[in-house]
Amino acid sequence: MSTSTDQEPNQQPQSPNFAKSRFANLIKNYSFNISSYTSTRNLKFKERCKTIQVHAFTPSDSTTNKGYPTINSILSTPCDTCSVSTLGKKGLLPYGLPKTDLLEPPIDPFLKSVDFVDSLAKLHRKIEESLDLDKCLVFLEEFSMLGSLGDPKVLRRCLQSARQHAVDVHSKVVLSAWLRYERREDELVGISALDCIGRVLECPKAALVHKYEPSSAFDNCECIRGGKDIESVVDKSIRDGAFYSEEDGDICFCIENEEIMCVRGKIASLSSPLKSMLYGDFAESRKDRIDFSWIGISVDGMKAVKLYSMSRRLDCVLPNVVLEVLSFANRFCCEEMKSACDAYLASLVASINDALLLIDYALEERAYLLAASCLQVMLRELPGSLYSSKVISIFCSSDARERLEIVGHASFMLYYFLSQVAMEDNMMSNVTVMLLERLKECATARWQKILAYHQLGCVLLERKDYVDAQYCFETAAELGHIYSVAGVARTKCKLGHRFLAYDLISSLISKSKPTGWMYQERSFYNLGNKKIVDLDDATRLDPTLSYPYKYRAVAMIEQNQIEAAIAEINRIVGFKVSADCLELRAWFFIVLEDYNAAIRDIRALLTLEPNYMLFHGRIRGDHLIELISQHVQQWSPADCWLQLYDKWSSVDDIGSLAVVHQMLMIDPGKSVLRFRQSLLLLRLNCQKAAMRSLRLARNLSNSEYERLVYEGWILYDTGYREEAISKAEESISMQRSFEAFFLKAYALADTSLNPESASNVIQLLEEALRCPSDGLRKGQALNNLGSIYVDCDKLDLAADCYVSALKIKHTRAHQGLARVYHLKNDRKAAYDEMSKLIEKAQNKASAYEKRSEYCDRDLANNDLSMASQLDPLRTYPYRYRAAVLMDDQRETEAVEELSRAIAFKVDLQMLNLRAAFHESMGDLVSALIDCEAALCLDPTHKDTLDLYNRTRTQAALTDT
Repeated sequence: MSTSTDQEPNQQPQSPNFAKSRFANLIKNYSFNISSYTSTRNLKFKERCKTIQVHAFTPSDSTTNKGYPTINSILSTPCDTCSVSTLGKKGLLPYGLPKTDLLEPPIDPFLKSVDFVDSLAKLHRKIEESLDLDKCLVFLEEFSMLGSLGDPKVLRRCLQSARQHAVDVHSKVVLSAWLRYERREDELVGISALDCIGRVLECPKAALVHKYEPSSAFDNCECIRGGKDIESVVDKSIRDGAFYSEEDGDICFCIENEEIMCVRGKIASLSSPLKSMLYGDFAESRKDRIDFSWIGISVDGMKAVKLYSMSRRLDCVLPNVVLEVLSFANRFCCEEMKSACDAYLASLVASINDALLLIDYALEERAYLLAASCLQVMLRELPGSLYSSKVISIFCSSDARERLEIVGHASFMLYYFLSQVAMEDNMMSNVTVMLLERLKECATARWQKILAYHQLGCVLLERKDYVDAQYCFETAAELGHIYSVAGVARTKCKLGHRFLAYDLISSLISKSKPTGWMYQERSFYNLGNKKIVDLDDATRLDPTLSYPYKYRAVAMIEQNQIEAAIAEINRIVGFKVSADCLELRAWFFIVLEDYNAAIRDIRALLTLEPNYMLFHGRIRGDHLIELISQHVQQWSPADCWLQLYDKWSSVDDIGSLAVVHQMLMIDPGKSVLRFRQSLLLLRLNCQKAAMRSLRLARNLSNSEYERLVYEGWILYDTGYREEAISKAEESISMQRSFEAFFLKAYALADTSLNPESASNVIQLLEEALRCPSDGLRKGQALNNLGSIYVDCDKLDLAADCYVSALKIKHTRAHQGLARVYHLKNDRKAAYDEMSKLIEKAQNKASAYEKRSEYCDRDLANNDLSMASQLDPLRTYPYRYRAAVLMDDQRETEAVEELSRAIAFKVDLQMLNLRAAFHESMGDLVSALIDCEAALCLDPTHKDTLDLYNRTRTQAALTDT
């Protein structure tokens, strides 16, 4: 762009740079103009950062009226009313940027323990000691406890274990639907609610079988995807005369003007009441004609009863007739016939319409299986089914729980699932509140009551219902959930008792083992320098909390320290990407008039949250992109690909996301771009957004073989490795493609490789490389191939792969090449290779960590300190430093090094190492606690299991 020139005050600016300056100042003034204009219309702003937005705001209809000012309208005003001199930073910057008094730390809707490791250890012992039939709910408790970790793999394992030990049909239906929901198959085009992935765990038919077989839960199911059409069977039976076949009988049932001849003994065998009526002291026992017109069954219904009494079959009876038979069975206590009707009708429920039609019959007739089948479809259609008023009535009405309870389908588990879906879909909706109320009613165990009250408190706090929210938080706190005290303090503050809130949290800090969230919460009630001290303490104890970084950054902006504010927010964005932090940084870049950086961050945050609203929730992200795009260089599709290669090769994942977002705005239907987007999001540990992109890639696929590949990745990423391999093989059988071979190779390599399997993976990757693809993906394939060659001790072949990958700018191959040099005993070359990666990469934490393996202790400590500074979530630096301290016989310091990290990241490897330290120090009790907590995260971890069993044996010998 050309540089700006001085102009007379009365001239319209023509320079692009002047336009940039004008644009920035107008953005700064935007919020002030809007708030001034709309104040008379009583628009409600959210006054704090409750969710992930800096200024969360749900636009009402009134905020979108034509008459309201927009950025476009502001920018179109004449220059003399919007000059730089009148819109300077000094006067108007506070109106356009977030203020510190509007920022607020979140109250998370999770169970949190002050001593998380000890709580996990107790939970593991509870799992071990509980009876098999009781394990299902214990695993659900484990799911609730581990929710705060946000690890989809761990949470999925908890749900799978709960489903594995589910005893009754109701629990199986709920948990199999829950597992399906976690994969969000409802978003996949062409997939029905009752489609099965092939495993018993999620099979809708297996869920309706009342059988406890935990050993077969992970087996392949026997779903029959075809079958005869019910109507055709009925029609054929009627044509063949099977339905109306007459047989010599000894009793006649009259219904209106029709007579149905039956066998007295067969009818009597249906139930004790019928037997008493036909053979007892009743008048009917002496009659050969009985009038049944009064009992509410039709002629066809009675013929069906006769048929069942003779053959114990209902498969050729029309569904509406079976409903009559069900009612008849209830009236005369025909339990066997009722079960047959129940099972038959349950098998007919195939859609949400079927479920809504039959659920009332199921509840009225207390048909357990039919109700389960209807509920199953509704649950497997979530969250969409929650938009049906009929479904809402079934689950949420005041008598909903009682009606479901009568038929055996009201449970804490059911409402736990429903409330989680509702909270994720719309946390502030009336439906969410009603479901949480039902959850509270179903809660029996202490942890269930704590969860219900705490989550209801969080929702009511969001809705600004502070009095009721305070009651819920107080109840949860009284039940022993210390984290709910933060909710109590927050509601007290909202009700005007700030100092009481401060005293409450201060008392908690003095009485408990301090944690990061405690200091974060107290900082909200503190003032001046004491607030900053609390925020610093919160970051020291838990560097993953984003609120302290955001507050400090905004405080710096208020002091006109823009570069320092960006540096502060970069600290958290560097290892924990979130939409709210990206928005803040974009805002800061706009102030600096660095529009390239601003548009990058806005594109990245819209990838995470496509519906995100910026600037106090007042402007759509795509609209803001249009405005900023006028002040940055425009890229053609070819330019975008070049930029993507550049960002990808410089390990700039946020920059790469932004480029892909721009490419998708040009060509939104391109599935391969959605797939690339998902890969980048996985690198950034944004699994939810990654899976959404992967589902979109699948839905946008132009071919069957491509769709199968994306379905395979969805299955692989949700723990179904074998099914993913099958999808890849099916795709290859249709069309040889890079992605199909790569998927199969990747899935096969995700296990311990023997020489034969390693050879198969190598062959698959070589086949992939022969197929057409771009350099980005081929670089990844070469990198993976090099890794397999290293594992097979074929170092020269591995080096060739890495060098080839580097030639096409796959920068991460420096790490593989460094490993080859190291294995060839050339540590200097390995160190230098990693230094090249550090020089090129934007995201450097892993590179510093890896380089530390190729240098002496002092340099290694420097690299690991840098890795921890850039990404405190990386666990290797803590483990290395602890091991060094242990080698130096500084045992207490070694344990403290691990404990500092475990306090904010409960990690399997760190727990295992600390348990080993405790064992070597003779502290067997602490060693057992760490082992038990680690086994909560992964019950199959061999090293932990060996250490646990050894320590238990030593402890038992010590006790004796």
